[in-house]
Amino acid sequence: MTNQQFEPFYDVNLTYDDNYRRGPFGQFAQALAGEASALKGEAAASNSGTMDSAATSESAPATDETAATHATPTEPATVLGFPVNLPFGIPAGPLLNSRFTTAAFRMGFDLAVYKTVRSRAWGCNPFPNVLAVHPKAADGSLTPGSPELDEGVLADTRYDLPISISNSFGVPSRDPDVWQPDMRDAIAAAGPGQLLVPSFQGSRVAGMSTDEYIADHVATARLVCETGAQLMEMNTSCPNEGHNRLLCHDPHLVGRITEAVKNEIGDRPLIVKLAYFPSDIELETMVRETVGHGTAQGFSTINTISAKLVDASGNQALPGEGRDRSGVCGNAIRGAGLDMVRRLSAIRERLGLDFAIIGVGGVIEPEHYLAYREAGADAVMSATGAMWDATLARRIKAAIGA
Repeated sequence: MTNQQFEPFYDVNLTYDDNYRRGPFGQFAQALAGEASALKGEAAASNSGTMDSAATSESAPATDETAATHATPTEPATVLGFPVNLPFGIPAGPLLNSRFTTAAFRMGFDLAVYKTVRSRAWGCNPFPNVLAVHPKAADGSLTPGSPELDEGVLADTRYDLPISISNSFGVPSRDPDVWQPDMRDAIAAAGPGQLLVPSFQGSRVAGMSTDEYIADHVATARLVCETGAQLMEMNTSCPNEGHNRLLCHDPHLVGRITEAVKNEIGDRPLIVKLAYFPSDIELETMVRETVGHGTAQGFSTINTISAKLVDASGNQALPGEGRDRSGVCGNAIRGAGLDMVRRLSAIRERLGLDFAIIGVGGVIEPEHYLAYREAGADAVMSATGAMWDATLARRIKAAIGA
């Protein structure tokens, strides 16, 4: 049960497939309903050549809200050369399809990352996928490398604010025949000063060689290009190399993959999604192997922090083999996300390289957005915070006068 005033736009009490089919929920659903009412009114006016006073009154609130959301400041920010009203949005994860991304745009999130897609259909981990996570620290934070991550962190269904949750989905994907037309719709729904960012990854299957794995990344990037995408993000931060193994922990392989992908996508900017790196040496190696060779133009970081999750009795919290650990996101990982952004920013300055940094992790309040910008982030995103507070983008804009 949730015990706060917000209804998450992703319903944690439903399966992933139910959310995909029926979502989004809460204020995201209301935003879509308002847009549908506005479009219906416009169609009626077009058919009749005029709109009576009652129709004008009924559709005006939704139209005004959409206009306010899409209002472009005099001097918009840019992300990788693309103008955006505010460099803030929602990262890959909770935006499952074009309904979710469109609702995000209508609620004022000017960057929306379409859930990571693959070259083939891929199933989701068993339900439940989301649990509330309660670290021991008074501020609810988790520290990378701390014993608590291996000893066990309490996880249950008590969703308190500030919110931290498990992220145990397994990077599901529809077949390209499904996600390609839907991604086209998602791209088309962006308003002025808004940007849809597709996320993709390669899929490693049993018996696949490294060359075949690289080729699958290229094939998936090609499929994304076919939707009309102007840029894309490559996910290297999920356990796509096997149980608890992350592709981004092999910078040399990521370098090979980004080179092959960049040859396929041409001038489109490529963002690489990273997990937390404890070592500055490995992080700098990642930068040199990608940006240093001109094969990536930005990094998005962080995704989650892996932790052993236990229930109140100390038993495995998420059911099923291989699910003793899960990625944790939300309030618990803000410190780690800020740390990665600061370190990437320092490497960028030290090496004299030009690349974008997108800060992700634990953004729940407007001051968290500002903290990421001060740390060196060119753009900021919130997944868990936005899920529980659909008004977050509007609150940030109000706080900074955007």
